[in-house]
Amino acid sequence: MMSPLYRAASPLILAALLAGCHAEPPKAENSEKGEAAESKGDPDAVTLTRQQIETAAIEIVRATVGGNGGAIELPATVEADPQGMQVVSASIAGRVVALDRNLGQPVRRGETLAVIESREAASLKGEVEAATARAALAQSNLAREQRLFAERVSPEQDLIAVRTAATEANIALRLARQQLSATGGGGGSLNRVGVAAPISGQVIARSAVLGQTVAADAELFRVADLSTLSISLSLSPADAGRVRSGAVVEVKAPGRNSEARVTFVSPALDPQTRLVPVIAAVDNHAGQWRVGETVTAAIQIKAGGGDAIRVPLTAIQTIGNKSVVFVRTPHGFKATPVTLGAQAGDSVVVTSGLSGSEAIAATNSFTLKSELGKSEGGDED
Repeated sequence: MMSPLYRAASPLILAALLAGCHAEPPKAENSEKGEAAESKGDPDAVTLTRQQIETAAIEIVRATVGGNGGAIELPATVEADPQGMQVVSASIAGRVVALDRNLGQPVRRGETLAVIESREAASLKGEVEAATARAALAQSNLAREQRLFAERVSPEQDLIAVRTAATEANIALRLARQQLSATGGGGGSLNRVGVAAPISGQVIARSAVLGQTVAADAELFRVADLSTLSISLSLSPADAGRVRSGAVVEVKAPGRNSEARVTFVSPALDPQTRLVPVIAAVDNHAGQWRVGETVTAAIQIKAGGGDAIRVPLTAIQTIGNKSVVFVRTPHGFKATPVTLGAQAGDSVVVTSGLSGSEAIAATNSFTLKSELGKSEGGDED
């Protein structure tokens, strides 16, 4: 028979045992509530477990840090280098009697491209020969007069007169030669002059026809040094302000690409387009680029104030007119506002908001945006 004391104590002992059996589950429940409370306390946070992240196929990547601040990509045109192209013209009127170069053929500076037959050429060459003879005679007279003056046979005034005549004859000879040289000179016969290449390069245009009568200054050939070409493009004033001489330009066309360097950024806008002309030089020793073709040019922009932080375009979401990326946290993700810079391909520069060491949601980041919206809408529950 139980004593009254035992009967009174037994309900208390049972209650203590039951409390001990349920000690752990209430602690776990409190932990989950604490995390939920923490998530609710931060309106920009989304709480997700690792399994939920994997199920949602959210890819987590690191922001990349590099020296490139993005690129400005736009169409451009390949042009001959202005300093590497020359128009070859007829210096005198006459008839074309020889053509020594055709389209596409190489030529070296000073080589004859064409020969023109002209009465003016005959006159110029005749003047050179006459001036040569007069200069030779004047030099001979000067030598004789110097000898006579040394022998005290001729007075000094005769020597001075002969020396002056010799000087004038030499001046006339130099002038005649320069006039002939201005026409191209050469050509063989007395009535012919040759038209020489002013630079080494390749014949890219030929207007002259054999037997044609041409006027003075008529264009006969165009010679270009195609080892270096120019990439011509136009930028808005805002973009041009970020481009400096020496900037790298990636030149692209189907199956081809090269690296060029900016050589000129115009200080003035084009009056017709209201854009800023920019020129870059590209090496063309391999001959892969052609004058006049349209290409795509991507001007690389240096990041201001250090290395650029870049993230995939898929990581950017817009919430409340602000660009954000979802940064990984111990309990999920947090929407972090960022300021965006230049875009290049499938990535974009982040100018502020990230340090570069963060892990961020790349693919399917829109899922996190949706979850954040649900969380905001469900605050009342």
